[in-house]
Amino acid sequence: MSSKLFRLDAGYQQYAWGKIGSSSAVAQFAHHSDPSVKIEEDKPYAELWMGTHKNVPSYNHDTKKALREIITENPESMLGNGIIKKFQAKDELPFLFKVLSIEKVLSIQAHPDKALGKILRAQDPEHYPDDNHKPEMAIAVTDFEGFCGFKPLDEIVDELKRIPELKNLVGEEVSRQFIEGVKPNAVPGSEEDADNKKLLQAVFGKVMNASDDDVVENARSLIKRAHENPSDLQIKDLPDLLIRLNKQFPDDIGLFCGGLLLNHCRLKAGEAIFLRAKDPHAYISGDIMECMAASDNVVRAGFTPKFKDVKNLVEMLTYTYDSVDGQKMKAESFDRASGAGESIVYNPPIEEFAVMETTFKNAIGKRQFKGLNGPSILITTKGNGYISTDGVRLKAEPGFVFFIAPETEVELEAEDKDFTTYRAFVEPN
Repeated sequence: MSSKLFRLDAGYQQYAWGKIGSSSAVAQFAHHSDPSVKIEEDKPYAELWMGTHKNVPSYNHDTKKALREIITENPESMLGNGIIKKFQAKDELPFLFKVLSIEKVLSIQAHPDKALGKILRAQDPEHYPDDNHKPEMAIAVTDFEGFCGFKPLDEIVDELKRIPELKNLVGEEVSRQFIEGVKPNAVPGSEEDADNKKLLQAVFGKVMNASDDDVVENARSLIKRAHENPSDLQIKDLPDLLIRLNKQFPDDIGLFCGGLLLNHCRLKAGEAIFLRAKDPHAYISGDIMECMAASDNVVRAGFTPKFKDVKNLVEMLTYTYDSVDGQKMKAESFDRASGAGESIVYNPPIEEFAVMETTFKNAIGKRQFKGLNGPSILITTKGNGYISTDGVRLKAEPGFVFFIAPETEVELEAEDKDFTTYRAFVEPN
């Protein structure tokens, strides 16, 4: 069997926010790929991890050898010299690829950049297990909703004027400074923009440092308002959203730092958002493909029983305030493929990864791909087909995961129009 293309067994995580039992795409994929995985119908299945991260490593399906070990034995052919040189690593992929199945809101969180990652790990290795940054991208597989980045400033001004519970937590003085001081149309990078960010940081800091008693009292009042006077909240989805979130995490700070201050983002299947390091976000519901730099560093803010690092969080955020559309990614066509089907690429402005989606909605048949200049991992999410190279032809069904070495030409062959694959890859330039 060619070592340039082989099937992987991917591990999964059962976090409390995952979809339950067979309703979870993660559970379906894990079981279909390895029938010895028995789905427990009362347990959550949250994340499928594909890659070399030590917490949940992937293994060669046939030899059961860890992917990290396979790479370490032959880094030049498994990673390529360009990737080794660029990322200074001979034993791991620079990205971690995941499937997420989300039933309940994840904690509102942000991830440090590289410089802060090193500092946090040195200060607190228990809570910050590695020193890498963790920019990430989410591609919706089903309808998805989440929080992404701070709302445009004029919307927050409007909320401080209209929603007394938010103003109570922020306080009279900081609320007034924000309402009177922000310039919603400031040019990015200008002095006015910098002043806007300081004012936004002051508002967020006040909310995050509010006392537990104040949070509980105002959360209950806010939810009462959402039930009895939803028009006070004006934005049409907001009352329903706050009520739903409060059922999952009653009286939580996340109602304010997430529900009121962050963009509520909805994606249809196939749409994607990119979240830079230090951008606050949380996923609320849906199934997504997620790709990130290989890191597990998280600084949490709300909707979580876990450790909240309020001081670092308030200090580290970028405080950019873009609309949801400003964070959506535009898909690009992929010109190194030919034949039936269609391939598009989501290529975020970072070095560690891009993700390609290939579908055969319009024509069943074969699609050929030229070799890429770095390693990649491919997963089938729907339909049936084959993946092949140099005399090796492997069945590709939902949940089947494959490693493709650099400079390896592959062919995807669809057996039906549902056949869909996602391929995370990295190239040196």
